[in-house]
Amino acid sequence: MKTKKLINAGADAVDEMLQGVLAAHPRHLYAVENMPRAIIARNGPRRGKVGLVIGGGSGHEPTFLGFVGKGLADAAAIGNVFASPPPDPIIACAMAVDGGAGVLFMYGNYAGDVMNFDMAAEMLALDEIEVRTVLTTDDVASAPADQRDRRRGVAGNVFIFKAAGAACDLLYSFDDVERVARHANARTYTMGVALSPCSLPQTLRPNFLIGEGEMEIGMGIHGEPGVAREPLRPADAVTDELLDSILREMKADRGDRVAVLVNSLGSTPMMELYIMMRRVKSRLDDAGFVIHTSLVGNYCTSLEMAGASITVMHLDDELQRLIDHPCDCAMFAR
Repeated sequence: MKTKKLINAGADAVDEMLQGVLAAHPRHLYAVENMPRAIIARNGPRRGKVGLVIGGGSGHEPTFLGFVGKGLADAAAIGNVFASPPPDPIIACAMAVDGGAGVLFMYGNYAGDVMNFDMAAEMLALDEIEVRTVLTTDDVASAPADQRDRRRGVAGNVFIFKAAGAACDLLYSFDDVERVARHANARTYTMGVALSPCSLPQTLRPNFLIGEGEMEIGMGIHGEPGVAREPLRPADAVTDELLDSILREMKADRGDRVAVLVNSLGSTPMMELYIMMRRVKSRLDDAGFVIHTSLVGNYCTSLEMAGASITVMHLDDELQRLIDHPCDCAMFAR
C-alpha cells in the first residue's frame, strides 16, 4: 500500500524543498551560484574564523540545513533523501566559508558520507585549504561502548554542532575547535525508538515493516535495525529503557549538569514528546543531575517515521558556555 505525500515528483522533492527553504529564510541562507545543494549562512563566515561545514542526506530536517547560521554551522552540503551529498557541493561549501583559518567538516558516521567528504577534503588540499574532520557518533544502540568509533551520528548532532559552531564563532584556533568538537561528541549520548516506518518520496512505500503493537528500540534514522523489537509499552517504560542505556554509559556524579533533547523522528506529536520529557526530568532529578538546557521537538527526523529519541550531553564548564552561546539559524536560535 502506497503512502501519501504532498510532493510533485519524488525525484524533484529535495530540490523543490531547498527552493522553498531559501524562499522562506533569505535573511539566513543562500545557495552557492550554480550549486543549489551548497547552502551557506549569510552572517556566519568571516575572515580569520574557522569555517564549519556540516551535511548529509535529506529527510532529517531541520538537520542539517536548519542549523546553518551565525554562531552555529557556516554551511551545509545536502544530499538526496538518506544519501550522502557528492563531493562537489561539499567543496563549494568549504570554499564559500574558508576564512583562512581552516575548515572543519562535521557529519554523522556513515560510510557514504565519509567517502564523499574525504574525497572533497583531498581535492580542497590541492587548493591549499586545510580541512579536518570530526565524525559524530552519539547513537548508543549502533555499537558497543568500546567501539564508539563505529557508532552512527543521530540527534546528538544538534548539541555537538552547537558546541563546535560556538567555538568557531568565538574565534577559537583550529586546534581548539577540533578539540571542542571531539570533546562534545565524546560526552553526547542518544537512544531512540521507532513505532512505525517512513517512506521515501521516490517509492511511497514503507522502508521497513513493524507490527501494530510493536516498537523497535535503537532503530537508526534511515531504518537501520535496532537492538530489540518488543511489544509497545507505556511512555514512562519506554523512556526508562532509552534513558537506562544512556545512563549506563555516562559517567556522571550527582550535581553534574546535562543538556537534554527529546526529539521526534517525524510524526510523533509534541504531546507525546512532553510526556516523555516529564519522565526524563523525573529520572534525572532522582539521579541528582541538573538539567541546564532542554529541547523538545523536531530536531533530527526520519521523514514521517513515528518514534522519538532522547539525547543527553554531559556538560562541563566549557561545554555549558558553548551551548549557551547565541546562535541565529533559520530553524534554531538561542
